[in-house]
Amino acid sequence: MIRVQIDAHSGFCGGVIKAINAAESFLSGGGKKLFCLGSIVHNEEEVARLGAMGLVPIDLDDLETLPDMTGETLLIRAHGVPPYIYDIARKLGFRIIDCTCPVVLKLQQDIKAAYDSCNSNDKVLIFGRIGHPEVLGLVGHTDGNAIVFENENQLEDIISSGILDKADKVEFFSQTTKSPVQFAALSERLAEVCGDRLRVHQTVCSQVASRHEELATFARSHDVIVFVSGKSSSNGRVLCDLCNSANFRTYHISTLDDLQSVWFRPDDFVGVCGATSTPRWLLERVATAIENLH
Repeated sequence: MIRVQIDAHSGFCGGVIKAINAAESFLSGGGKKLFCLGSIVHNEEEVARLGAMGLVPIDLDDLETLPDMTGETLLIRAHGVPPYIYDIARKLGFRIIDCTCPVVLKLQQDIKAAYDSCNSNDKVLIFGRIGHPEVLGLVGHTDGNAIVFENENQLEDIISSGILDKADKVEFFSQTTKSPVQFAALSERLAEVCGDRLRVHQTVCSQVASRHEELATFARSHDVIVFVSGKSSSNGRVLCDLCNSANFRTYHISTLDDLQSVWFRPDDFVGVCGATSTPRWLLERVATAIENLH
């Protein structure tokens, strides 16, 4: 008989919980419609649930074409936004509910302070997913001048270009949801190139960092891992890869429809886990569906 265990540490992080609670409170308190700049969380199932309550996602391009929005409310999600977005939203007449994660907000402040102290020869580097909403917000605090890279190969391209050799100092940051192991390795490589000109800012979220060791242990202690996260979740990709490295029988799903019975044997002990953007209710539904497969 298949046994299933849900990872006790999986589910929404504090920043996501704050944003979703704010949306639910507004919509259940008489607000019929609440605009959100981007998907409130990178999970299609949760976005659909909140959409049914009246949450309306819009993107940055929409802000350029909206009419007067006086009387409407706009939620800034946990990822944060570039500084200029606040000005645009207020000029349109939006009331703003700012749910930027406190960890992201601190990172924005730190990266702005570092950039403001830079001279024309200094460089600000960010280890993060190019185009990710959190990263777009961070780059916005450097007037668009930060250099973003996603992996070791892209860093080597930056190094080979010679621009770091000419920098008086290099300020290095990470997107909050990136792998702390990767960030440490990239920091070491930059130290080889930049020496004491490098200043490393430890900006991986501590909650995310602790999840890596916990999740690797969880993955090793089960026969099969079913990892649940939205297709667009950057944190989901990182954590799923971690599970796969610890347990080759790891399967990534976004919805219940993705489950396949051929993945499981009758005597398997299955672990169900997810990203910081995966709702607990979805993990529970996945666990129940697996138990009912045989």
